[in-house]
Amino acid sequence: MSVFDVFASLVERLADLVQPLFHGSATAAAIVLFTLLVRLAVHPLSRQAARGQQARAKLQPQLAELRRKHRKDPERLRKAVAELHAAEKVSPFSGCLPSLLQLPAFFLLYQLFSNSGLGGGHTTLLDHTLLSAPLRGHWADALGHGGLIGGQGLVYLGLFVLVAAVATFNYGRTKRQLAAQPLVPADQQDGVPGLGAMTKFMPLMSFGTLITVAVVPLAAALYVVTSTTWTALERAYLYREAPKTPSSAPAATDA
Repeated sequence: MSVFDVFASLVERLADLVQPLFHGSATAAAIVLFTLLVRLAVHPLSRQAARGQQARAKLQPQLAELRRKHRKDPERLRKAVAELHAAEKVSPFSGCLPSLLQLPAFFLLYQLFSNSGLGGGHTTLLDHTLLSAPLRGHWADALGHGGLIGGQGLVYLGLFVLVAAVATFNYGRTKRQLAAQPLVPADQQDGVPGLGAMTKFMPLMSFGTLITVAVVPLAAALYVVTSTTWTALERAYLYREAPKTPSSAPAATDA
């Protein structure tokens, strides 16, 4: 039995569990439930990442001193910052782990409900819908069956509205975080090359989810929308008391 068979069986069992409440959209509800279970399992790592970010914020005065001391030697600066992080047991990349651990779940959903590939054999799941929109379908398919405000199109329109609302929330939150922290020279933030330039575009990255929802199968889009919404609420909660960087020190941005 392949991993896709096991995963398909799990989705089917979850769909059976919620069938009395969601009827014809039970499989879609099962995908949302599965996503919530994945995010709940990863939540301890997200809490750890939040603590790591707060720990990095406390290091800003020391990082500022290192930048002043090694401002003419970028290589020595990166080494000194790495040594400081190691001494304080702080990783500048700890926030990436929760996202990386979710990729297998997204890949399984994408393949399972794809019109071709490894997921193509699970016809019992491929025939399921969310309202009138097939879980294996794409936004382009919905536009061809009733247009933007047709039955299928309205399902995607609802997802786009939700994603846009979450992205706007994330955009405002990220902008406030960046505005609250003084800028430092590009390519020297926390000793990571290119991080200064990346933070300029970071507030806009949330809107990239709109493109993802438009091009992946609806089942995978449900995972993305649910996970993105969870992330926005989770980060708002975990970082609600994050310490602010002292305005007198040139701090790094860790949004």
